[in-house]
Amino acid sequence: MSLLKLPEIKASAISRVQFDARPDALERWEPAIRAASSEDATISVYDTIGWSWEGEGVTAKRISAALRAIGGRDVTVNINSPGGDFFEGVAIYNLLRAHPHKVTVQVMGLAASAASVIAMAGDEILMGDGAFLMIHNAWAIAIGNRHDMVAASEQLAPFDAAMADVYAARSGMTPVQTAALMDKETWINASQAVDDGFATGLMEASQITHETNAQGNKKYLALVEASMAKAGHSRSMRRDVFKNLFSGTPSAAGDSAMPSAGADIAASLQTLLSTVQGTI
Repeated sequence: MSLLKLPEIKASAISRVQFDARPDALERWEPAIRAASSEDATISVYDTIGWSWEGEGVTAKRISAALRAIGGRDVTVNINSPGGDFFEGVAIYNLLRAHPHKVTVQVMGLAASAASVIAMAGDEILMGDGAFLMIHNAWAIAIGNRHDMVAASEQLAPFDAAMADVYAARSGMTPVQTAALMDKETWINASQAVDDGFATGLMEASQITHETNAQGNKKYLALVEASMAKAGHSRSMRRDVFKNLFSGTPSAAGDSAMPSAGADIAASLQTLLSTVQGTI
């Protein structure tokens, strides 16, 4: 087990509600922020949790494979993510929590929503200058009549309670206090995170870099995703839009590259963003 006695989160997926990254987190996310260097036993969480515009973001399957490759060693987890699927985040948290060696989490830019849950699995949690944690109640898009909305609310409640318990165990606050922070949809900067017990220390500026070439079109995509979510478009509808947009041949440049729909992809994304926002 982890060096700390962190609580396990028990959660099984429910079919009536889909958990998504919050639009405000997508808007504030800067994908270019990365670790300046990576050690051998390092896991990078630089994308949405669960489904992403490329089809698959950071998943428990991927993290499990990385942990198996690392084996019986300490592990460092570098995070810059707007969050995403709650259940994938819980599964990743539980995997890291169960790792029998030290887990160091480094929040480079943003650990929002499900990514903040993952961050809590660290025995040591370090925050970069300008980095933020964002904690809130489970955020989802639900469709149906008023009875469906009541049912969705009831289904969300136990997951909120589980998250409040994890934040409390990490920070030393009570679950009531952390639940209040979640109700307020709280953004916590690096120094405040240390003061409040959500982090154990700060990172040196030299440990963080901005890899512009790694960002690609992700920022545009995040803005489009946020606008569509605000407009009430379901995850399946958003996925279809991006699937049609990126119907070209995927790039072979590595995990930092996006599938290419042509040299003018940025302009196409900006047009799509403007259309969704109703500005043209």
